Amino acid sequence: MRVILQKDVKDLGKVGELVNVADGFARNFLFPRRMAVEATEKRVKEYQHLQKVAEVKKKKAYAERQKLLETLSGLTLTFSREAGETEKLFGSVTTADISDALEEKGHMVDRRDIHLDEPIRVLGQHRAKVKFSGDGLESDITVVVERKG
Repeated sequence: MRVILQKDVKDLGKVGELVNVADGFARNFLFPRRMAVEATEKRVKEYQHLQKVAEVKKKKAYAERQKLLETLSGLTLTFSREAGETEKLFGSVTTADISDALEEKGHMVDRRDIHLDEPIRVLGQHRAKVKFSGDGLESDITVVVERKG
């Protein structure tokens, strides 16, 4: 029997895959647990249509992220923070701070897509990477931390 998986099933497949299973396995295990539905002709066509729509959305999102990274490339963000005599900050500049600063400039970047070796705790010039997972796209931005006042 051909079924479309609605949940990941160990040793069988992932969500959305079309697989062949024994009739009893489908009726007694997969269907009652809502892990799969029978692959009727209508459902298969619907599944194929959804796959095409998802692929188009994925390509569009990739192009948008690529365009965003091109605009971010070489961007410099400046933060003013209070610091002690040894140029050590009272607090730190984190990925959330960088994300907020980018948002103020009109660039929507989630803090989890911004990578720092460690939170910035000293005055000076630092590098941060904007890296989107799964795409391999990344860009460097410069973060400058100045003494407040």
